[in-house]
Amino acid sequence: METVFTVYYFVLSLIGFISMKVDKKRARNDEYRISEKTLWTIALLGGALGSWVGMNFFRHKTKHFSFRVGMPVLVILHSALIIWAIR
Repeated sequence: METVFTVYYFVLSLIGFISMKVDKKRARNDEYRISEKTLWTIALLGGALGSWVGMNFFRHKTKHFSFRVGMPVLVILHSALIIWAIR
């Protein structure tokens, strides 16, 4: 069961990281963007760590208070949930 959680969390974190990269690139090129709702959905479903790392790595959404505070909070909550689930 722990392996399933690990793979799930890793895949969603990777999707979150890539989503931040893609949205930043689209923002620079003035193209159709990924909605904030979609970015939050990915994070809520388990991709918060990757989204947070991508956000800081690509310097994307870092001026948005909700992202700057919300992503680390989600990472903490997800970590606590995972620790509780595998105990």
